[in-house]
Amino acid sequence: MRVLVVTNPRATATTLRERDVLIHALGSVAELDIVETANRGHAAALACRAMRDGTDVVVAFGGDGTVNEVVNGLLTDGLHPAVPALGVVPAGSTNVFARALGLPNDPIESTGVLLDGLRTGHRRAVSLGQLDERWFVFAAGVGYDAAIVAAVERQRGKGKRSTHVLYARAGVREFFRADRRHPHLHVELPDGTTLDGVHFAMVTNTDPWTYVGNRPLHPTPEVTLENGLALYARRRMTAPGMLFSLARMSGNHPHVGRFGAYVRHDLGSLTIRADQPMPVQVDGDLLTPRDTLTFRTQARAIQVVM
Repeated sequence: MRVLVVTNPRATATTLRERDVLIHALGSVAELDIVETANRGHAAALACRAMRDGTDVVVAFGGDGTVNEVVNGLLTDGLHPAVPALGVVPAGSTNVFARALGLPNDPIESTGVLLDGLRTGHRRAVSLGQLDERWFVFAAGVGYDAAIVAAVERQRGKGKRSTHVLYARAGVREFFRADRRHPHLHVELPDGTTLDGVHFAMVTNTDPWTYVGNRPLHPTPEVTLENGLALYARRRMTAPGMLFSLARMSGNHPHVGRFGAYVRHDLGSLTIRADQPMPVQVDGDLLTPRDTLTFRTQARAIQVVM
C-alpha cells in the first residue's frame, strides 16, 4: 500500500513529536512518502500528483485548509475509480471536518483510528459540496462570514496566530462595518423559489458549521455528510437578533429559529446572486469576490479511511 502524508508545518496544533509519531506508526503498515507544504496550493499539487501516480491513500496532516487543498487535488480530474482514499489527522485550530467525521480532535488518537482503517481497509464514503469549480468539505460562505475570514487573513499576514479570539474580534469589527440595512443577496433554490433580502449566506455540507472554542454552532443541524447541502441565509442583521440566534444555535441541543434567517436542508443545488461582488470563502479559504455563485452536492464523492 502506497501512502502519501501531506503535512502542514504551520498548522497551529501540530508538533514535531506528533509528526514523528505519525510517520513511525504509518511506516509500519505502508510504503510511506512524507512531504511538507511550502505555500498555499502546494497540498493540492501534491495530492493531484499522487492521484495520477496511483497512490492508494493521501493523508492530510493539518487543519481544515490542508484537508480542503488535498481534496481538491485528489479530484483535479473529477470523480473516477482511481481517486485515492483520504486520511485525516487533525492539527489545526478548529478541525471542523475531522470532528464531523467523529475523529478524535487529537493528532495521536486520530493516528490510531487511521492505522486501524489502513489495516482493516475500512472506508466511509462522504458527500462533498462544490462552489463553481472548487470542492468544499464542510462549508462555504458569502458576505459577512467571508469578510471575517478576510480580516483574519490580513492579521495573519502581519504575523498574528489564527486563534478563536482573533476570529471573535474580527467578527465584531466586521459586523459593525457591514451594511446592515441593505441586503445584497438573492438565493435561487432548485424548486424555482427565490429568497430575497439576504445579508449573508452559509452553505453547509455537515454539522456543526464551526466551533467557538469547544462549543459547536449549529445553524443547519439536520445536514450530514451523507445527504445534500444545507442553507442558512440571514435576513436580519440587528445586534440583538444575531446574539440571540448565536446563543440558540450553540451547544449540543440547538434550536434554530426561522424569524431572522431562511434555513433549508437537503438541497442538490442552489445559486446565489449578489447586487455587487461579495467576499467568498470555502472551508475558511478566501476566494476572489464574485456576484454569481453556483453550488452543487456530490454524493459519495470521496472515501475516507477510518
